[in-house]
Amino acid sequence: MKNRISSIDIVRGLVMIIMVLDHTRDLFHETALTQQPTDLATTTLPLFFTRWITHLCAPTFVFLSGVSAWLSLQNKSSIKAHRRFLLSRGIWLIILELTLVNFGIWFDIHFSVILIQVIFAIGFGFVILSLLLSLRGIAILITGIVIMVLSGLLPLLALPQQNTVTTILNVFFQPAFIPLSEKHNVIYGYPPLPWLAIMLAGFGSAAIFVKEVAIVRKICIQAGIALIILFMVLRTINIYGDATPWSWQKNSAFSFISFLNVTKYPPSLQYTVLFLGFMFLLLAVFTNKQNRFSDILAVYGKVPLFFYLVHWYLIHAALIAVILSNGFSTSDLVFGFNFGRPQAFKGFSLPVVYGVWLLAILVLYPLCKWYGHYKAAHRTNKWLSYL
Repeated sequence: MKNRISSIDIVRGLVMIIMVLDHTRDLFHETALTQQPTDLATTTLPLFFTRWITHLCAPTFVFLSGVSAWLSLQNKSSIKAHRRFLLSRGIWLIILELTLVNFGIWFDIHFSVILIQVIFAIGFGFVILSLLLSLRGIAILITGIVIMVLSGLLPLLALPQQNTVTTILNVFFQPAFIPLSEKHNVIYGYPPLPWLAIMLAGFGSAAIFVKEVAIVRKICIQAGIALIILFMVLRTINIYGDATPWSWQKNSAFSFISFLNVTKYPPSLQYTVLFLGFMFLLLAVFTNKQNRFSDILAVYGKVPLFFYLVHWYLIHAALIAVILSNGFSTSDLVFGFNFGRPQAFKGFSLPVVYGVWLLAILVLYPLCKWYGHYKAAHRTNKWLSYL
């Protein structure tokens, strides 16, 4: 499998662009440090959908990482060689998350907050996947689906808090805030097993992407529609698949967003099937699609880890520059949970956030294009496969 599958690069590029919007909002928006954009008691419709649309990013990114792992296997001379590659890449991603990624997020030389999120989850997934390569693809797919479906049972078990089984399950399935000391904390945002399930599903179903174009598009459309219908059925029944059932709100618009307001931390079954459904429809749209827009998206999607690392440093440096240009000094910067924002810094409205986001995407384009060309011109350099 020497040739890249363009629809994967395109869709991955699209969701990465959307991801930058979420992170720009985290850093720049006026209420980012005080309110949750999906809290129906305080949010607005524009703010809710600014956050909600970015729910598409993580499951797509993780699923396509599984697909890419399978496609990469087709290029390896043996399962042993691919197992070694996945294991080393997984460990490398975990190290990156705990070092360069976290510094880019917080700009805190003391690392007073360690955020464990999507890069760590993908790294963990690669490590586990490296151990499962001897299994048939269908077995890996079924394993992923079973974890997705049954993980929602954990809140219903009602086991005692001190029960050893509960503690172990929580570590693998539930997010957590872990104080290490008075000045150091871990935010365990992406518990590994629900995200591993999504990666296993991607790996187990990846063979569909090497079929004829018409078949790929048909399967993606059918899968996308089926998953969205499944979401609507589960959400309408309102019993299983998400820890937060929807409810009638003060008006029809807020009742609608309550219906859409699924749980990401950890990813619920309803969250997963809804956004994987959207992902499959996007893959169908961009299968064998070649135009200027898709070419631009592919530039970002071909260098996902490079993009991910650089975008944090770009938008965070922009935030610090804006703060200093507003009359604050370096001694006013408050790192840790505040991203460097002083208490007196009020942040910006949502339209300004969108403007900063668009500027960031424009700046990232030539950087990603340069690195993509450099990587393609140096294919024999194995170290480039790790970035």
